[in-house]
Amino acid sequence: MTGWQPALARSVVLRHDRVRRTDLLVLPERVVVLNGRAADVLRLCDGHRQVGEIVDELTARFPGAPVADDVPRFLDRVREEGWLR
Repeated sequence: MTGWQPALARSVVLRHDRVRRTDLLVLPERVVVLNGRAADVLRLCDGHRQVGEIVDELTARFPGAPVADDVPRFLDRVREEGWLR
């Protein structure tokens, strides 16, 4: 994962649903409801930041949270789903 600069896959859109008051990943023929701080993580996946920079940003925003362990695992899972490139 070193050097990886995650970005949403071309077919994936991150949206906020005002009616449901939740964040969604909109994919072809599918919608994924995001839980917790998943959208906060995915908003930082702009194709320019490396994973370490994303972790640093979230560590600053959420002191004391297990960001260093949880975020790389989350990004790996999302990448395996094909939602990140």
